[in-house]
Amino acid sequence: MKSDSEIERDVREELKWDPHLVDAEDIAISVKNGVVTLAGFTHSYADRIEAELAAKRVAGVHAVANDIEVRLPAIDQRPDPDIAREAVATLKSELPISHDRIKVIVKAGWITLEGTAEWQYQKTSAETAVRKVKGVKGVTNVITVKPKVEPSELKRKIQDAFKRNAEVDADRITVEANGSVVTLKGTVRSWIEREEAERVAWSAPGITKVEDRIVVSP
Repeated sequence: MKSDSEIERDVREELKWDPHLVDAEDIAISVKNGVVTLAGFTHSYADRIEAELAAKRVAGVHAVANDIEVRLPAIDQRPDPDIAREAVATLKSELPISHDRIKVIVKAGWITLEGTAEWQYQKTSAETAVRKVKGVKGVTNVITVKPKVEPSELKRKIQDAFKRNAEVDADRITVEANGSVVTLKGTVRSWIEREEAERVAWSAPGITKVEDRIVVSP
C-alpha cells in the first residue's frame, strides 16, 4: 500500500508529465487516506478537467475532489453569445447527425447542455467538444439519453465487451441489468480500470444509467 505522501508525489509527477495539461504550476495537491484534493487554479476549463483525469490515473488513488478554480486570462475572456455560437458550431462538427437535439445555454462563461441523445457516447462527446471552446469556465451536462433500441441483451453485450477489453479483468466484474439500468460489482486493481469498466458499460446501446459499485483493491 502506498502512503499518502507517496500518492501526493506521484500525482504531482503525473500532472507534470501529462502532455495535455498546459499549466499545472498553480495547482495544489493534498491526500488523505487515498483521497486526492486538487485546489488552486488553472487558466482554462480544459486544464481543470485534465488535472482531474491525471490524478485518477495514479495507482493508490481511491477518489478525487476537484476544487480547482478556473481563472481565465484577460485575452481569453469572451461574451456569452460568442461562446454560444462557437459551441453550437463545435457540436455540429463533432455530432453532425444528432447535434440538432442538443441545446446550448451560456451564462457568465458557463455552458449548460440540454436536450436528448440516443447513445451515451453522444452525450459524452458533446461535453468533451465544448470544453475546449475558448472562454468556457465550466460545463453542466444535463442531456438525457433516450435510446431507440430494446435493452434486452444489455448484460450479454457488456460482458462480451469486457472480455474483449485488455484493460478490464472480466472475471472480477459482475453485471446486473434491470431494464436500461446496469449495476457493476466486483473488484479491480486500479482506479483507471474501474473507470474503463464504467466507460465500456456506458458504450452499450440502450443504457440510461450505470451504478458503479466496483471496489478498487490493488
